[in-house]
Amino acid sequence: MRLSKKNISILLLSGLFMLSCRGHISEKPPIHPNPNMDFQERYNAQEVNTFFEDSMAMRRQVEGTIARGMLKQDDAYYRGLNESGDLVAEIPVEVTKELIYRGKERYDIYCSVCHGGVGNGRGIIMTGQYGYVPAPSFHTDLIRQMPDGHFFSAITNGIRTMPSYATQIKVQDRWAIVAYIRALQRSQNVPESEMGRFDVDLAELQQEYQAEQEELAALEEARSAGASDEVSAERGEQLYTQNACQTCHSTDGTRLVGPTFQNLFGHDVPLEDGSTVVADEDYIRQSIREPNSQIVQGFAPSMVPFDYLSDSEIESLIEFIKSLSDQSESEE
Repeated sequence: MRLSKKNISILLLSGLFMLSCRGHISEKPPIHPNPNMDFQERYNAQEVNTFFEDSMAMRRQVEGTIARGMLKQDDAYYRGLNESGDLVAEIPVEVTKELIYRGKERYDIYCSVCHGGVGNGRGIIMTGQYGYVPAPSFHTDLIRQMPDGHFFSAITNGIRTMPSYATQIKVQDRWAIVAYIRALQRSQNVPESEMGRFDVDLAELQQEYQAEQEELAALEEARSAGASDEVSAERGEQLYTQNACQTCHSTDGTRLVGPTFQNLFGHDVPLEDGSTVVADEDYIRQSIREPNSQIVQGFAPSMVPFDYLSDSEIESLIEFIKSLSDQSESEE
């Protein structure tokens, strides 16, 4: 096939044209058949928009606006409260085997490190030397008598030194955890008269319990042996901070979860039963070891026993509380 001069010329010109394009970057924008898809008339986040008086392109939601599906009118389910505003007595959802197992899974993730695998308050970070205030056991008469809403509220809002888990645990999972806590309480509080209904070796269980108690006693003895016997207000102030007493008891008269320590020692304390007691050393000592034996008027029985403190530590706390009373009296 012979090429004509015209065809040869076209090939040469095409080659020269292609060579002239090599190594050059165009500064022109690409061709957009439908440019409005890439160049929309809109505002970016945080951009100024003079159309509005406050010049903000990002607008606040209209007050009272609720997203679709987010109208949480069921106070019992979402807040653990009944129509009177009190904590619900029972879980407002059907308790099923699946719910309890889901609660166990969530409990093991979020709760067991403090409250322990069986709910006895001896989780891994409570038995170690981490300085945490011991978590309460779920197996005391006081905690067993709490309504289901109490546990839901503690998870949702936090309580004492325990933080809120509302952002970590979904509402349905909080109720699942409550169901599992109740299951734990049932499992650890079966009367011996009913144990015969189950295929268990009571003697073996008693031996395991005795071994556990001996281990706890040995740990407490080792802790007491290494503790200082010093008794002073200065040490009491350190213990006040180390045991997070400030989260419930102020030293400046501010009302918190519990009564203030300011000007407490030596003064009358009204109790819920209508009686009055003098806040002497015996009263403070008993309030630390058995905090729910004498409930102060106007305050809920929410303090856990601090029976792990040694005698010298308790005496130091008493001296610290004394110093606050002496100081407040001198200032008057």
